[in-house]
Amino acid sequence: MTERASTYPGARSRGADSYWSLARSPLHCLIFLLPLLAIYEVGVLWLGGSRATLLRNGADYWMRDWLLQQGWEAPWLLPVLVIGALLAWQVAGRFPWDIRFDTLIGMGAESLLFACVLLLLGQTQDMLFQQYIDPLNLAVSPTAAWGSPTARVVSYVGAGIYEEVLFRLLALPLAFVALRILLIPDRLATVLAVLGTSVLFSLAHYIGPGADTFTYFSFVFRTVAGLFFAVLFVLRGFGITVGSHAVYDVLVGVLLRA
Repeated sequence: MTERASTYPGARSRGADSYWSLARSPLHCLIFLLPLLAIYEVGVLWLGGSRATLLRNGADYWMRDWLLQQGWEAPWLLPVLVIGALLAWQVAGRFPWDIRFDTLIGMGAESLLFACVLLLLGQTQDMLFQQYIDPLNLAVSPTAAWGSPTARVVSYVGAGIYEEVLFRLLALPLAFVALRILLIPDRLATVLAVLGTSVLFSLAHYIGPGADTFTYFSFVFRTVAGLFFAVLFVLRGFGITVGSHAVYDVLVGVLLRA
């Protein structure tokens, strides 16, 4: 039982029943994720109607489009696959099935804390760019969503979920495995995978019909944000990374722009 914590990359040598390990467990990540997933999927259909795709963030759209090209058209397939992947991880890792609600509360608190840390990083970069680089057009926020504040909240929650699914849950491990196949040492492969997927995360915001206008400030900040989320994913797990991303987007894209 006490060895289970070592199953995760970067896990601390603490008991599997400690908060630090439970918050990283696939089951707690899933339970923590479900309300956000429901808010996004139901909100998109309810608020978007025939224009629902306008509320879907890029990562969600790209993954759905790929599934569609494979002949899978079920609208609920993508969230079902995400849920199924976490359940498969839970079963394959033989993690305990008991749910601690105090752990879920702690995950919410950590998400808020790390979102505020990223917000401070953004403000610090803003001041540095204004002083040393380019005083014009420095503001950066999540990719704009149409409609009311409620519609923007729904869209930003979806970005928190599906961007983390694509870039951290899928791309980061795949990049690490590819580098290890090329005989890159573990530590260097980890660093390169984190850096590479963080740059891709940033570049993805400038691709597609709803792409942002490229600025050096936004590119650098989103690369830093990608690094931040990647390190958070390795150290604190998928659930807290999704929560931090969603909270940050809502703070910057809705509350601070109100």
